[in-house]
Amino acid sequence: MTCEANPARFGMVRALAAACAACATAGVIAQNTGTAAGLSTSAKAEVPSPALARTAEPPGQTLQRIQATGRVVIGHRGSSLPMSYVANGVPVGYSVDVCLQIAQAVGRHLQRRDLRVDYRQVTSGNRFEAIERGDVDLECGSTTNTAARRQRVAFTIAHFIASSRIVVQSQRPFERIEDLDGKTVASTVGTTNIDSLAREAANKSVRLRIEPARDHAEGFGWVVDGRVDGFAMDDVLLYGLRASHARPQDLKVIGKPMTIEPYAVAFERNDPALKAVVDAELRRLIQTRELHRLYDKWFTQPIPPHGINLGMRMSHLLVDSLRYPSDFVPQ
Repeated sequence: MTCEANPARFGMVRALAAACAACATAGVIAQNTGTAAGLSTSAKAEVPSPALARTAEPPGQTLQRIQATGRVVIGHRGSSLPMSYVANGVPVGYSVDVCLQIAQAVGRHLQRRDLRVDYRQVTSGNRFEAIERGDVDLECGSTTNTAARRQRVAFTIAHFIASSRIVVQSQRPFERIEDLDGKTVASTVGTTNIDSLAREAANKSVRLRIEPARDHAEGFGWVVDGRVDGFAMDDVLLYGLRASHARPQDLKVIGKPMTIEPYAVAFERNDPALKAVVDAELRRLIQTRELHRLYDKWFTQPIPPHGINLGMRMSHLLVDSLRYPSDFVPQ
């Protein structure tokens, strides 16, 4: 990928460098249960398939497929609250809201006022394969833009920035990763967190047994049940899981940020026409401050299904990165 302009490139570099130096905590994200104007949606969340049967399609086919079928398929997550999750059988979340706006922009570009939105649930393990095979058009979850992943898919401008940390039981005497020496810590398979956890432990000579979980809900549940001593994941997702727990005070998020995680919408890698539409819509959302309003909706107000309020103001890191919207990530 190329960065949009030098100010954008250096703006993101400065923001990420400052975050690493200060070990800043990541920002926030918003979510909308409504439908973007001019689009119809299939509200039911689909269960992820154990295997994807189709072979990878030729590059540059996403817009052509959308034009032919009259539908945009959004890949969503099942338990990445507040980014992308299922509430009352319906996919919701900040990332889902962002993708609904993008779908509306695609409809305008294709001059399809009747464009429909369908949903397909994906996991950390199959989300990129789903894009490559054309099973989903936009992956709208809690997905970090990295150099390795850019070999498989494209990313738009980052709409959120998180940091990897660890959740533990409040009664346990753990406050930093060093306190977990000789313990078992889970992380979700197919995420950047499971690798950064191993790297951080090695750098600090901490002996950890790392247990891979199928999804965030499973790893978090292991901490609650006492099966593992901690669960490493992006801080925003940890706070969301904690807030939705029956007894949030029984759990705490510990340690300094282990990584900086710029979240972005993922889509087909070799489709410059699609990327132009997606990036233009993200810039519009940022410049009109619609993205900020979505953020406030999902991070400073009650959200479904239980009306919890994360009370998370937008971080300085995210605020700074939105001043120079770019898809450039220095990693």
